[in-house]
Amino acid sequence: MAKAKKAKKTVKQKKENKLRNMLKDERLRVTVGIVSAIVSLYLFLAILSFFFSNAVDQSKLDIPFREFMKADVSVRNWTGKMGAYLANSIVNHGFGIASILPVIFVALIALRLFHCKTIPLRKALIWTIVSTIWLSLFFGFFFISSYEDSALFLGGVHGYFISIWLTAFIGKVGTIGVLILTFFIFFLFAVDNSVELLKRWKNKLFHNVKKEPVDESLDQNNIKESTPPVTTTFEKEKEKEFHFDDEKSEEKTDKRQNDSPKEAGDSMTLEVNQIKDEELSTDTEESPEETDDNVGLDIVETENEDQVKKTVKIQDLEDYDPTLDLPKFKFPPLNLLVDHKIEVEVSEEELYENKNRIVSTLEDYGIKISSIKATIGPTITLYEIVPAAGVRINKIKNLEDDIALSLAALGIRIIAPIPGKGTVGIEVPNKKPEIVSMYSVIASKKFQESKYELPVALGKTITNETYCIDLTKAPHMLVAGATGQGKSVGINAIITSLLYKKHPAQLKFVFVDPKKVELNIYAKIEKHYLAKLPDEEEPIITDVQKVVHTLNSLTIEMDERYDLLKNATARNIKEYNAKFIKRRLNPEKGHRYLPYIVVVVDEFADLIMTAGKEVEMPIARIAQLARAVGIHMILATQRPSTNIVTGVIKANFPARVAFKVSSMVDSRTILDSPGANQLIGRGDMLISMGSNMVRVQCAFVDTPEVENIVNFIGEQNSYPSALLLPEYTPEDSKDIENSGDVLAQRDSLFEDAARVIVMNQSGSTSLLQRRMNIGYNRAGRLIDQMEAAGIVGPFEGSKARKVLITDEITLEEFLRNLDLNA
Repeated sequence: MAKAKKAKKTVKQKKENKLRNMLKDERLRVTVGIVSAIVSLYLFLAILSFFFSNAVDQSKLDIPFREFMKADVSVRNWTGKMGAYLANSIVNHGFGIASILPVIFVALIALRLFHCKTIPLRKALIWTIVSTIWLSLFFGFFFISSYEDSALFLGGVHGYFISIWLTAFIGKVGTIGVLILTFFIFFLFAVDNSVELLKRWKNKLFHNVKKEPVDESLDQNNIKESTPPVTTTFEKEKEKEFHFDDEKSEEKTDKRQNDSPKEAGDSMTLEVNQIKDEELSTDTEESPEETDDNVGLDIVETENEDQVKKTVKIQDLEDYDPTLDLPKFKFPPLNLLVDHKIEVEVSEEELYENKNRIVSTLEDYGIKISSIKATIGPTITLYEIVPAAGVRINKIKNLEDDIALSLAALGIRIIAPIPGKGTVGIEVPNKKPEIVSMYSVIASKKFQESKYELPVALGKTITNETYCIDLTKAPHMLVAGATGQGKSVGINAIITSLLYKKHPAQLKFVFVDPKKVELNIYAKIEKHYLAKLPDEEEPIITDVQKVVHTLNSLTIEMDERYDLLKNATARNIKEYNAKFIKRRLNPEKGHRYLPYIVVVVDEFADLIMTAGKEVEMPIARIAQLARAVGIHMILATQRPSTNIVTGVIKANFPARVAFKVSSMVDSRTILDSPGANQLIGRGDMLISMGSNMVRVQCAFVDTPEVENIVNFIGEQNSYPSALLLPEYTPEDSKDIENSGDVLAQRDSLFEDAARVIVMNQSGSTSLLQRRMNIGYNRAGRLIDQMEAAGIVGPFEGSKARKVLITDEITLEEFLRNLDLNA
């Protein structure tokens, strides 16, 4: 029975897959689009011609259909007898003139199938249905006499009979009321900002008859009869007071002071605080736009010292939308990706064969099991074993190589026990692995409906579920693996996921590529998604010294963002941007919308080998602090050794992605546990986030697919330039060769370096590198500065420079005089 059910399920799945593939066929889409376009055009011409020729053709349309279709019967309709018959059926026997709307909807379907941007089909369908019914009833009620005098029924049979029924049921007045009510309701729900439009029309309509409230608190005896009410001037100005420019608000306040009523011999300034709350409430009753209680506040100050500041309620502005800088930006469509998936099914014979070998191998060593279950994944199959009572788990774990030998597999991995379950897992590679395409991952419901801030779709788990993470929760990721095991494809999958979800105003990338060829493909989206240093020509950073400057610039950006969060009393970037969108932060005080910044370093080992501490220190600072301000880092390396992935890096990169590595030591370096050395390669990876470790088959995105996405984005309107990071000027970067002011231009480590040189009596650059843990470039500049100051002699080829100061006492006196002269 079980086999029969499985067979039925397999047949059903095959049929569903065939149907799904058929619906995805481009030829079918084009065919349906062409048919829809031709049908809609034919019906449109038939109905249009029917309006002119129906008086002549009507007598022929009344005869039976068989007689009408004979060859000797002719009509004047442009589309022939079939068109005349269809038009008569659709218009007169249908919804009248409104019948042309469904024809237009069919044309919209054709345009959508040809990837032309139109009104959303769901919205267009609702509009078409409601408009057709309402217009049919409208024409059927107001042109009911045409059914006796004309061959064209403006409302159709539907409008005629419904209007007769409504008139008999609720009368003509009630029918008119129903028409007005339904039109008003449809207008409210169909038109965006309909309520605001109605308020605006009402204000224009009743503007001239608006009542002017009188301030009862003012002494009417001291004001001339010709003086206008105080609140009138205030009403004209108060809608314009919400400006971030303080000078403008002061000018408007002065204008109100000058316009205030005065009396000869006793001048009186009418201050804003003289207007009572009762008058404000009276005004808001007159103006519906100003009745919102949850409105913003603005403080208006005048130059008069005796005047008291007053808080005035004003109408709140609309929420700030950062995407309006590029309002016509389109996200990449799914058809730019290729569905590489090949239907590969693991046969029952393979499952039972592996199961029997596992059981027999365990029995050879005296291990009995009570049950076994198989879960088929895209590249591996998980066999969950429930051992018999009294069996030690370590005994099963030690048989890893023996089980692999019996199965003749590339490599198996034993999970003993599976977290959260009372079972032991044995992961066995499938004989025919399946390719997980980026198309299937991006198109999945889990990714499309994701509410993550920075959603990243990495691939599929062993249960064929799309594996998505939020990069803001990661918050930094370390990617490692041997050469050719899918590391670069994984990086492209992460970047592609973000490009499909985030607008250029919400996300920026900083790409570091020492190999110069991996990330260069993204140079075309420089003005959309990239961030770089000012005056930097190349969008992708490849030079090591520029990498150091960029990372230090990011630390400056991080500090500036923390200052903004502090001033805004926000704990993280999400709260800060929410306040900015609600216009609770003033741009004139330095506040701005903060996009997320994702730093991608493709080969971290090369940077460490070249620059050492100069690269590691800013990376450590960013990893420790930048999470709250929206700066996240992804480091990739093919050399996961302890001198590259140091303790500082590991401590601040809780999210680890490990592709296949060559040894268990490398696996422990990345994941703090073995397992990565037992992967099968080609995108097979282990993801560790905290205490959980998940095996995932990485989604495959090919280079042509990435090029299509980048070209699609690059051809759209963009910002004038990439996002410019803060300028970074290294303390030791100033040229001192032609400058006499040594003190103002020397390095912060100048004095310590001078003491090291004098103590060892050796003007060696390598000595400074070893003793002070700095890079070669900085050590060389320190030596040049000491030469300019007169501490060491000139360059002498391969020899160390001569030290001109013999002891430390002389050096300290020299440094003291140097400070005094500065």
